[in-house]
Amino acid sequence: MYIEEYRKKCVSADEAVKVVRSGDWVEFSWAANMACLLEEALARRKEELHDVNIRAAVLLKSSAILESDPTGEHFTWNSWHLSGSERKLVQNGQAYYIPIKYSEVPRWLRENLQTDVVAIQVAPMDEHGYFSFGVTISHYAAAIEKARAVIVEVNEDMPSIHGGYDHVVHISKVDYVVEGGHRGLPVLPTAPPSEKDKTIAAYVMPEIKNGACIQLGIGGMPNALGQMIAESNLKNLGIHTEMLVDGFVDMVLAGKVNGKCKQLDRGRITFSFAAGTQKLYDFMKNNPVLAGYPVDYTNHPCNASRNENLISINSCLEIDLTGQVCSESAGSNMMSGSGGQLDFVEAAYYSKGGKSFICLPSTYKDKQGQIKSRIKGLLTLGAVVTDTRATIHYIVTEYGMVNLKGLSTWQRAEALISIAHPDFREELIDEAKKLKIWRQSH
Repeated sequence: MYIEEYRKKCVSADEAVKVVRSGDWVEFSWAANMACLLEEALARRKEELHDVNIRAAVLLKSSAILESDPTGEHFTWNSWHLSGSERKLVQNGQAYYIPIKYSEVPRWLRENLQTDVVAIQVAPMDEHGYFSFGVTISHYAAAIEKARAVIVEVNEDMPSIHGGYDHVVHISKVDYVVEGGHRGLPVLPTAPPSEKDKTIAAYVMPEIKNGACIQLGIGGMPNALGQMIAESNLKNLGIHTEMLVDGFVDMVLAGKVNGKCKQLDRGRITFSFAAGTQKLYDFMKNNPVLAGYPVDYTNHPCNASRNENLISINSCLEIDLTGQVCSESAGSNMMSGSGGQLDFVEAAYYSKGGKSFICLPSTYKDKQGQIKSRIKGLLTLGAVVTDTRATIHYIVTEYGMVNLKGLSTWQRAEALISIAHPDFREELIDEAKKLKIWRQSH
């Protein structure tokens, strides 16, 4: 019965984007859900549009909109969370970051933000008239509630995802359907773990017990940990995470995950969006073990912390001697975003038996090739504090692991210096003395 309505709403991409007006705010793609045909069609309308604001995030491939308008005279790109390519665009003045905790996005869309058009990629419609949002549930339902017009680009290769709620949109709420055929999904390559990553992961592994519920961030270290878990003797693990990545698939296929010890969504893998290789997308297709939810469900500390023994593993760029963590900028240059890191740092500590780990290599090389410490007396001028010092639990480098909860400032300085690169420890002690947070202990 829904096929006739579907056919009436089927139009070309060029016809669909005529609904966009100058001054509109368009909620666009997130990560692997890039609506390529709609983007290309919107770019072709450049000369007749002005002050159109695009909201998107985690751009995984080149953008036709940005390429068509490098000076930003017609379109402004606003990102919820920066990918590597968006980072460069921000530094060139072509894009702008929206500072927000990821868990707050759906409410902010409903209560505060102008949203005129939603233009997203979806899976093919099912027999009941529903389009699955596919690998990105995130905040789409909230945006659709506010929009004047909703356009869906159907990708035959987008997997339909089982969910909890707000993971689908019905044809009755859609204004235009653009058939995209088989488009594939953009791949997010997983960086192979370095030796430092493996060493850091080895410090965390003993803290994970049978029945724990796991949240992993993205990057080499979480990937190393996922591989170690897959090869370990751990069992009865659960997954409650913001982002689903390839490492989780390895854990499931190795028989480490059944979710039977979870208190929330027992037996299911809870997530809000996914990006990775084709292995991940194949695993997700019509998989009833998955529970895709909007991000205000997955990331809200009150929800995530209901799972006992929640283990949260994330990375950062630098940390100061009092425990302030920067995970999103290099000085004033934005690198990524707040995301859901603070949500899970708090949730893991609220969880009965839970633990939060922030992991980082002790050093990095600057543009001149000089080695610098990631543990600093003070954060780099302009650096954004992602996690406040009061929320931090465990910090891990390749030189060890320390628990900062409840420590005074001098104890924190001492603990962090103990896991800094040895070449920088004396320098850091001098910094701590200047900051009046050093006490010569035994």
